[in-house]
Amino acid sequence: MPTTMPPGSLAYALEKTAHGLAAMGAGDPAPFIACWERSDDVTLFGAFGTVERGYDDVRATLEWVGTRFSAGTLVADHEIVHEGADLAYTVSTERGVLCVDGAPATELTIRVSHVYRRREGVWRLVHRHGDHPPVAAARR
Repeated sequence: MPTTMPPGSLAYALEKTAHGLAAMGAGDPAPFIACWERSDDVTLFGAFGTVERGYDDVRATLEWVGTRFSAGTLVADHEIVHEGADLAYTVSTERGVLCVDGAPATELTIRVSHVYRRREGVWRLVHRHGDHPPVAAARR
């Protein structure tokens, strides 16, 4: 992932997450999984209805989600980015055109909140909540 951002910066973590989301839409969850902290307190809420806690369960679910996507990309439009001392969050809308479960490509919109934690100078994801907006809001 080419970047001009310093590796310890939140901007670097956001670029890495953007790269991971693009790969996820193409069916490759590995780059997105690499954005996550490997700890027991990471959480995932809303990945096709699941609720997961702990890195192993989050990783397994993200791998499963990745098998459902193909031939597309997901791009985040950040509405809010906030950085504190050791916690940061984004509120975003992720959009893409991709195939889900082998169906023809269609538009996908997900409202997403991400929480990042800085440990040893590196920002990593510790929480994701995603859901689908009401139909009228998805078209905006």
